Amino acid sequence: MSDLLSICQKPITLESSVSLDRIISNLLKNNISRLILTESDTPVGIITEKDIGLFLLNDDSEKNLEQIPASQIMKMLTSVHESMSVEKCVEIMLEKNIGSLGITSNGDGLVGIVTKTDIAKYYSQNYSGKHNVGDVMTISYISANSDDTLQIVVSKMIEEKISRIFLKNKDNEPEGIITFRDLFHVALEQGNVDSVLDSTDDAISVVFKRKGFLSESGFGKTIFAKDIMTKTFESIDFEEDLSVACDTMAQNRINGVGVRINDKLGGVLSKTDVLKAIYIDNHSK
Repeated sequence: MSDLLSICQKPITLESSVSLDRIISNLLKNNISRLILTESDTPVGIITEKDIGLFLLNDDSEKNLEQIPASQIMKMLTSVHESMSVEKCVEIMLEKNIGSLGITSNGDGLVGIVTKTDIAKYYSQNYSGKHNVGDVMTISYISANSDDTLQIVVSKMIEEKISRIFLKNKDNEPEGIITFRDLFHVALEQGNVDSVLDSTDDAISVVFKRKGFLSESGFGKTIFAKDIMTKTFESIDFEEDLSVACDTMAQNRINGVGVRINDKLGGVLSKTDVLKAIYIDNHSK
C-alpha cells in the first residue's frame, strides 16, 4: 500500500443539489470540516466549513438554508493518483492554497481524501526530530476582546477571512477562542429558539439568521464573545518538537495551537506551517 493510501480517509459524500441545512448538519454530526459533493455518484466538488461560514456571513439575501444549494458554494476538487508521494501532495496543497486532495485509483475513481490533519499525522510518524515548533510557527495572530460583541468579532473574522479567532481579556491575556462551528450553533439557535440540533435528523429546518450577527438590531449586538467562546484552547511551548504539536492537533481535531514563549502566547502553529516544514525539508537537499 502506498504512503498516500495508508494515511487518507474514506470521503463522506452528498449530492451537490442538497441544501446547506443538510451540509451543516452532516459536518456537525460527523465532526468534520469538509464534504465531497457528487452528481450521479461522480465527484464534482468539495465544500468546507470555512467556505460556508464566509459565504453565509457575507450573503445578504436572507434566504433560508433550505433554499441555498451546496452547488452554489462548492469549489473544484483537486485529485491526485494514489501513487503520488505525500511530499508532492504537500507541494500541490501549498501551491493551490487548499486543505485537501481527492485520491484516485485505477478503475475505482475516488477512493479517499487526504487532509492537512492526515499530513500532520504523517509528519509525526516520519519527521520527528527535524524541527522545533519555533522553527515554523507564525509569530503574529488575529485576536479580539472577549468583551466585544459578536458583531465586532464576526466582522473581524470576515475581514481577515479566518475561521477562528483568539479572544483576550481586559489584561490582554488569552482566555478563549471562537470558531465558525461555534457561530453555526449560535445562528441555528437564534434562528429558531424552539429548534435543537438533532443528531438523528439530517435536516435542520430553521432560518440561519446571519444578518443577526452584523446588523444594528440583530443578536450580534446583544451577545458577547465571552458568552459563546470555548474557554480553553491547546497551546504548546515553542521549544517543543514539531511532531508533538502534530499529535496534539490530530488528537484534538483542531487546525492550530497557540505557541507559548516564556509562558505567554507568542504566536500560533497551524497545519499549514507543518506542510511548509515538510516542503522546506524536501527542497533543501
